[in-house]
Amino acid sequence: MHSTCVEKVEKVGRVEANMAGSRRWQVSLDDDDGDGVGVRGKAPDVTDITPTHGAARRLAAFAASEEAAHPAITTPEQLESQARLQVLIESRAIWSAILGGALGLAFGLVVFPGERPALAGDGSIQFFGAIVGGVTAGLAFLLGFSLNTRMANIWLGERPRIRQLMDTVALLVVHSSIAVMGALGIFRVFQEAFVGLTVDYIAGSVLLAIGGAVAAYFSFNSGARINAFSLSTLLGVFMASGVLVSMLFAENPFWWHVMFSELGTGQAGLTSFWTFNTTLVVSGLIITTLTAFITRDLQIWAEHVRRRHLRRLRSERDLRRAAQGRVPRTMPLRHAVRRHFRSPRIGVVRTGMIGMGVSLVGVGLVPVNLHNEIHATFTALFGLFFLMLLVGMPYWLPGFPRAFFLLSMLSAGVLIFAASLWRPIGYYNLTSLELIGAAILFAWLIVFIRNIAAVVAQVYSQAAAEQESRRRGRAEAEPWSGDDWQEEEWSGEG
Repeated sequence: MHSTCVEKVEKVGRVEANMAGSRRWQVSLDDDDGDGVGVRGKAPDVTDITPTHGAARRLAAFAASEEAAHPAITTPEQLESQARLQVLIESRAIWSAILGGALGLAFGLVVFPGERPALAGDGSIQFFGAIVGGVTAGLAFLLGFSLNTRMANIWLGERPRIRQLMDTVALLVVHSSIAVMGALGIFRVFQEAFVGLTVDYIAGSVLLAIGGAVAAYFSFNSGARINAFSLSTLLGVFMASGVLVSMLFAENPFWWHVMFSELGTGQAGLTSFWTFNTTLVVSGLIITTLTAFITRDLQIWAEHVRRRHLRRLRSERDLRRAAQGRVPRTMPLRHAVRRHFRSPRIGVVRTGMIGMGVSLVGVGLVPVNLHNEIHATFTALFGLFFLMLLVGMPYWLPGFPRAFFLLSMLSAGVLIFAASLWRPIGYYNLTSLELIGAAILFAWLIVFIRNIAAVVAQVYSQAAAEQESRRRGRAEAEPWSGDDWQEEEWSGEG
C-alpha cells in the first residue's frame, strides 16, 4: 500500500525518457479487445521513467503520460494536471507582464528625460509605445509558444524543423504586429480625445510600462494556449489590421477604384506597399499552420466515423448470413461503394487549405505591378481552392453536420453571385468583390472550426460513456470483498 502512495507522488517527475513513446500515441475508438479505447504505439512504462527538473517539465511529462494511458477519456489525474498547468501558465504570464513593464519603464526613462512627450506624433508615447509593445509581445509569445509545444501541443515540436521555423516566425510577426498596431491606434485615439495634452517623462515612462506589460501578458497567454479557434481569430485580426493600416497610409486616395492589390504597388507608397504584401505573406503562412490544427482534429473524428460505419457493415453482413445462410454476391460491391462515399477525405481538405495559404503567399510575393499574369493566377487559384472546399464539402467530409453542408453551399452560391455582379453585370468593382469574399471566408472558417470542435467533443464523450459502461459491467461481474475496500481506503489515506 505504501508503494502505491509513493508511485502517485513520483509520477509527476518520471516521464522524460519515455516521452517519445507517448507522443506517438493516437486516439482509436472501438478496438477489438473490448475496452473501448484503442491505441497505436508502445505504452510508456511509468516505472522506468527518469525524473526531470523544473515544474513545467514535470507537469508536461505527467500530462503526457496520463493522456497516453487514457487517450479517449479524461481521468482525475489528467484534470488535476491540466488545472496545475493552467495555474503555471497564468503565473508565468504575470512574470512576463512584470518584465515587460520593467522594460517599458526603463526604455521610457532613457528616451524621455527633459522632455514632455505628446500622446501621438513624432517622438511621442505612441511611437515608442509601439516599439516597446512589439518587442515585449514578440519575446513573451516565444516563451509562451515554447511552453505550449512542450506541454499542450507536443506534436507541434515533432514536425520538420523548417515548418517549425516558418510557423514560429509567422506567429511572432502576427503577435508583434498586433501589439504595434494596437499601440498606434490607442494612443492616436487618446490624442484626439485630449487635444494638445503632453505629459512629463515619468508619466510617459509609466505609460510605456503599462503598454509593455499588457502586450507581454496577452501574448504569453496566446502563445501558451494557442489552438485552432484562437489562431483563426488572430488571423482575422491581423489581416484586418494590416489591410486597414495599408489603406490609411496609401498615398493614392483613389486606390479603391481599382482593387485591393493596388495597395501592394509602389504607387500606393512605401509604407502601404510593405504593410500590405507582408500581411498577405504572413497570413498565408498562418493558414498553413491553422491547417495542421484542423486536420489533426479531423483525423480523430474521421477514425471514429470509419470504425462506426465498418461496424454497421459487419452487422448487416452477419445478419444476412444468419437469415439466408450465405452472403449475397453483390454485397461486397455495395459495401465497397458505401465505404467509399462514407469515408472522410481529410487529405483533400488539407490540400485545399494549404493551397489557399500558398496562393495567398504568392499574391503577396508577386505584386500586380511586378507581374500581372502571375499575380492574377495566384488570386484565381486561391478562389478555386476555396470553392472546391465549399462545393465538395459533403463529399470530402461525409458524416459532418448537415447544417454545415448547407452553409457551405450557400456560401458558394453567394460567392458566385457576387462574382457575377462584378462581371459580367458590372454592378460594382473588384474591390467590393474582394471585401465580400474575405467576409465569407472568415465567417465560414470560424463556423468550420467550431463544428470540428463539436464533433471531436462528441467523439470523446461517446468514448468516455462506453468506457464507463464497460467499467461498470466489469465491476458488477467481479465479486466484492472487504479486503478490496480496506486496501482502497488505506491507499486513499496515503
